[in-house]
Amino acid sequence: MQEAPLLVLEKITAILDAFSLRNDALTAADIRRATGIPNSTAHRLLGNLVANGFLDRDGDLYSIGSRMAYWAGPAVRRLDIVDLLAPALTALRDETEETAVFFRAEGLSRVCIGVVETRHGLRREMRLGRIMPLHVGSSARVLLAWTPGLLDEVLAHPLESLTSETIIDPDALRRVVDETRAQGVAITTGERVEGASGIAAPVFDRNATLVGALGIMGPTLRLDAGRLAELVDPVVLAADRLTQSMAGRAP
Repeated sequence: MQEAPLLVLEKITAILDAFSLRNDALTAADIRRATGIPNSTAHRLLGNLVANGFLDRDGDLYSIGSRMAYWAGPAVRRLDIVDLLAPALTALRDETEETAVFFRAEGLSRVCIGVVETRHGLRREMRLGRIMPLHVGSSARVLLAWTPGLLDEVLAHPLESLTSETIIDPDALRRVVDETRAQGVAITTGERVEGASGIAAPVFDRNATLVGALGIMGPTLRLDAGRLAELVDPVVLAADRLTQSMAGRAP
């Protein structure tokens, strides 16, 4: 019995959704585990997807086909990061239950260009257009880690101490920025405001240039060390999805 076209399309969508920036090459077994599609059906669909350019195959590994990028090009050109932020931030807020934010570097500061607030009554206030220092906070650390030359510009000026946790030693700030670049994510507590914590990850465009930092923020009372560790993956995956929606790629 032949499958209904809609069911086939759902299975194809599930296969394509199995790929991400961090899992850009998968075996057939990987895809079956991610989708739950039976072996015979997966084998048939993978063969068809390769034949039609949706996927490329190199030995046992499958990856998104270059033809997909060609099709995506016209749509991506019409998209601006602002158009993509609202659904991305809302999804991240709903998954983590914390305020989701997006920051860009502007000169020697950072500015909030997207925010969806938590539904919790206890929150750390944030608003669109808010300008903040670049040497404090998880989003700032991401911007410093992936914007060439920006850290040197910031360190050309004295680092203002805002709390007891603010890093004001240039060498120490360089170290934590290097760690952020190596780990792909930043976690900070109490650097800008006492009792506030945050996680942020980078978002890139098609030229592997940093677009900004996507993250969450909230009171340390709720975002303690254990909870922060639990929320790293959701933040990183949300940033990866936003990068993908822009046809972007990591450096």
